[in-house]
Amino acid sequence: MSFCGKLLKLFGWTVAVTVPVPPKCIICVAPHTSNWDFIVGKLAVASVGVKAGFLMKESWFFWPLGCFFRAIEGVPVPRGRKSVRPLTDVIVERFENTDNLVLAITPEGTRSRTCEWHTGFLRIALQAKVPVMLAVLDFEHKKAMIERTFEPSGDLDADMAAIKAYYRPFKGKYPEKFCAE
Repeated sequence: MSFCGKLLKLFGWTVAVTVPVPPKCIICVAPHTSNWDFIVGKLAVASVGVKAGFLMKESWFFWPLGCFFRAIEGVPVPRGRKSVRPLTDVIVERFENTDNLVLAITPEGTRSRTCEWHTGFLRIALQAKVPVMLAVLDFEHKKAMIERTFEPSGDLDADMAAIKAYYRPFKGKYPEKFCAE
């Protein structure tokens, strides 16, 4: 067992990855209700030998923390201002120009309660022709898992409804902050 796996086990967590994680994919992570999600998620993927980058709001990338986040493959997401190119286009281009890219994205986009999930991860997966791995951080049972692969159909509303239905039974660290309606 890896160091990360041992650390999670020490705190009572189990990790279950029952489907293969391809070299190019998006890992959709939910519920996202706490900063602990980042720590548990990074440890969980590392414990099974997967190297995954992640999206995080740009304001977290201040010095010296920004250097650390970039070193562990963090991608800053600009908020509140328009960038020159849409972030989805930038990420699709990254997928097209590499043989290995695993990127974790929290579709809620916030730790606060929101029922309006962002669809960018679905649009990226569709355009880049990569699968979406549905990753769960279930704090109620202390279980991190990837047990389902999702292939986007192109119907964003139907795809999002199916994804939310999958996540509905799980509990984040703060269940009252999670909405999968």
